[in-house]
Amino acid sequence: MQNTFSVLFYPRGYDEDKNGFVPIYSRITVNGKRSEFSIKRKVLLSKWSSKAGKVRGTATDVRELNRYMNSIRYKIQKIYEKLSNKEMLITAEGLKNRYLGKNIKQKMLLEIFQNHNMKVEKLVGKDFAPGTLERYKTAKKHVEDYIKLEYNFDDIPIKDVNHKFICGFEYYLKTKRNCGHNTTIKYITNFKKIIRIAFANDWINKDPFLNWKAKLKTVEREFLTEDEIQKMIEKKLHTGRLDQVKDIFLFCCFTGLAYADVKKLCSKDLVIGIDGETWIKINRTKTNSRSNIPVLPTAKMLIEKYKEYPDVVNGEKLLPVLSNQKMNAYLKEIADLCGINKNLTFHLARHTFATTITLSNGVPIESVSKMLGHKSLRTTQHYAKILDQKVSVDMQVLKSKMNKFSI
Repeated sequence: MQNTFSVLFYPRGYDEDKNGFVPIYSRITVNGKRSEFSIKRKVLLSKWSSKAGKVRGTATDVRELNRYMNSIRYKIQKIYEKLSNKEMLITAEGLKNRYLGKNIKQKMLLEIFQNHNMKVEKLVGKDFAPGTLERYKTAKKHVEDYIKLEYNFDDIPIKDVNHKFICGFEYYLKTKRNCGHNTTIKYITNFKKIIRIAFANDWINKDPFLNWKAKLKTVEREFLTEDEIQKMIEKKLHTGRLDQVKDIFLFCCFTGLAYADVKKLCSKDLVIGIDGETWIKINRTKTNSRSNIPVLPTAKMLIEKYKEYPDVVNGEKLLPVLSNQKMNAYLKEIADLCGINKNLTFHLARHTFATTITLSNGVPIESVSKMLGHKSLRTTQHYAKILDQKVSVDMQVLKSKMNKFSI
């Protein structure tokens, strides 16, 4: 049903003060029903134009008062349009209360964040990976701690989040939480999603991130060279547990699998490819994207080595993988024993596959990206760095072709 709607202003003549001024009221009418409120301004009754619904004259104070009334009319009209577009019930009293901010329950920041996280939790395994949920939970905890420290509140209205809040939160993460630049930006990006939800639902009128800009810093990712890989392969370790961790790490150097993916790898993930060779075909835990990886000889030998291992015999697991924490702890010891002066973490194996094993041996980046299960080449480029050695080999080929251009 089409509503009739109007906003007008009038002076309340019987409330005249001792100087002859009377208060100005705004009257909202919807479908013949009215609601009124004072705009907290006064005017000389003799200067009011009933026909125009504004103050007569061109003086500065008169123009300012007329502009103020126009801004009120504009804001009420915008509220009416929003409600109309959403096909909500519109009343004169409701428009007045919305304009004045009355009877509207304030949306709270951490409450919205928690509701978002609960929805993500229900979609883990469908639209989100478990790690994504953990990042959102950690981001919410950081926001909660910042509010308690900076404002001494348990929560704040979402409308109170402004540019100052965002910059303060960034400073808090870098100082009190000792987060690196890129880690800080990632937490703020998680927080930014909550603000975007609020903005999309009209819980806030302005995006406080509008003037906040931040870029991730390029990080030179470490990887093992061919010599370092060979050192690990040849090194005889003094305990079976260290040898086991070394083998799992090397397996990932030759397959590019992340920890979560090698952990869940089982015999059914090994298939015969179109070339008649063994391939690993799995959906990545992190993104659910498909990874198709031909099994290189070294990786195949490691699978054979552990096929009679107690945890592997039943076929539920392909390799005996320890917890990520234990793996990384043992890798530090293995690095020392092998004389490798690098921060050896399990994820470094994935970098090594992208760089030393594939790209530096002439495998096109498109193929590397598909094996890593990336959805775009841009992601692969963060892992893969072309080695100087590869550049040198490529240029030698070019030099041989350029010899014909002698001067």
